[in-house]
Amino acid sequence: MKQEETERKCIATGVVQPKEELLRFVVTEDSRLLPDFNKKIPGRGLYVSNSRQALAKALKGNFFVKAVHLSLKIEPDLLETVEKLLYKKGLESLNLAVKAGALVSGFEKVKDKLEKGQVAFIIQAQDAAPDGCRKLEKQAEGLEVLRPYLSADLDAALDRVSTVHLAVLKGPMQKMVYDNIKKYQDFLD
Repeated sequence: MKQEETERKCIATGVVQPKEELLRFVVTEDSRLLPDFNKKIPGRGLYVSNSRQALAKALKGNFFVKAVHLSLKIEPDLLETVEKLLYKKGLESLNLAVKAGALVSGFEKVKDKLEKGQVAFIIQAQDAAPDGCRKLEKQAEGLEVLRPYLSADLDAALDRVSTVHLAVLKGPMQKMVYDNIKKYQDFLD
């Protein structure tokens, strides 16, 4: 049995990376280029490094067309569409984590879970007050802190008010949430 390949080459940068770290696109039968981040659309995958700059380079340099040697229908707003998809997927994963009881919000609740050693990683709003962030980060020494969203984004996704500090708890949900949030943050960086 042939072992499935786990690495792919970015068509924009030429760098070989694990598939999970790349953005996957598929050419449909009618020659449209579609993002396929859930890896469910049949067809040949084309991979781009997970960054806004790499995707912009691939689009500007016509690298998708060069990779498949076909004329493709590429939406003019594909870059913005990809950013919106990653943004939404990250927020949806937070919502799932809340429903599963794998996420807490609020300074005191996050602090409590940190003290108990139950936190996998922290998410803080970009517009959070620096003082509160420093206090939690000091207590969360060694844990990663992600900041891809504004408080208003978190409020809307979680149906709350003034969402600034979140803790994703250790457990089965942490990898899915981390991967989706980190992918969006890395795309922006």
